[in-house]
Amino acid sequence: MKKKRILFTGGGTAGHVTVNLALIPEFQREGWEVDYIGSRDGIEKDLIGQLDNVNYYAISTGKLRRYMSIENLKDPFKVVKGTLQSWKIIGKRKPAVVFSKGGFVSVPVVLASKLRGVSAVIHESDFTPGLANKLAIPFAKKILATFPETVKYLPEEKAEYVGAVVREELFLGDKNKGLALCGFNREKPVLLIMGGSGGAHKINETVRGSLATLLDKFQIVHICGTGKVDESVQKEGYVQFEYVNEELKDIFSITDFVLSRAGSNAIFEFLALHIPMLLIPLSKEASRGDQIINAKSFQEKTYARVLEEENLTEETLNKELDKLVQQAPIIMDQMKKYQSEKSRDRVIEIIKESTK
Repeated sequence: MKKKRILFTGGGTAGHVTVNLALIPEFQREGWEVDYIGSRDGIEKDLIGQLDNVNYYAISTGKLRRYMSIENLKDPFKVVKGTLQSWKIIGKRKPAVVFSKGGFVSVPVVLASKLRGVSAVIHESDFTPGLANKLAIPFAKKILATFPETVKYLPEEKAEYVGAVVREELFLGDKNKGLALCGFNREKPVLLIMGGSGGAHKINETVRGSLATLLDKFQIVHICGTGKVDESVQKEGYVQFEYVNEELKDIFSITDFVLSRAGSNAIFEFLALHIPMLLIPLSKEASRGDQIINAKSFQEKTYARVLEEENLTEETLNKELDKLVQQAPIIMDQMKKYQSEKSRDRVIEIIKESTK
């Protein structure tokens, strides 16, 4: 019997890959052949490259910028080229279904799947659809939403709220390995600081300026972003990493509190792991404002506290972290009501149904 084949796409940021990382092993366990279309130099190439038995295909992509740039004139041609490349790949590999996590690389793939008559399922993580998914939605069979409120922004006949898909491996962290990796003890709570896959300059600088106070209360794991580790800052109880992948589950296992941007995939992982969070969303000047909406939703559900980047100072950071510690028991009680396993199972079911 011929094995079924599924093609995944999505990239540009780690957030556009993590759901795929959660789903790919599930399909491989059931005997599916897995292909992946991404960009030539995006983070998805590195992340997917660490998986076994996944065929990776790189295509030309535009960047879908929201600002004026001469590159915007070239991007439509890149998208057309990427669509042709995807059309050829899909014709050769003949997947039963395409699953897209979004990001600019996914647009030509979803368009090509429509031209080839292959059903595409899109997963939207943010509260409101991103630009790439908005462009791809007309060509998809189904659009899945992480937030229940997102459905009202999607075509009614295609949309379904499924919740967040969280990588199963994140629940399998080893506390002893996490403590050893960071050189920490069990006597003081651990604060994890994450600024997104690219890091966050203002968060990094404010945290470092606050270390004298913060280290009285926490042991700190600081994931700074590529090239953003400050080797001149050497303090007991404070450890820096550019980026963490394999060991992230072990770090999560020792984390008591997290300070983070408000990218949807990351905050739903913290929710599933019951880690109280202080969110500092990207400002509207630096993004389309989706993180602000994500953070507000989590705050309203009592999953998190929120500090706007415009209000971020050493003083406000310390005050908000103190409030997070005080409110942590209430936040964790709310978090325990959320079940991520059902979301993953439903997404897999929908993908399989879409092959028919």
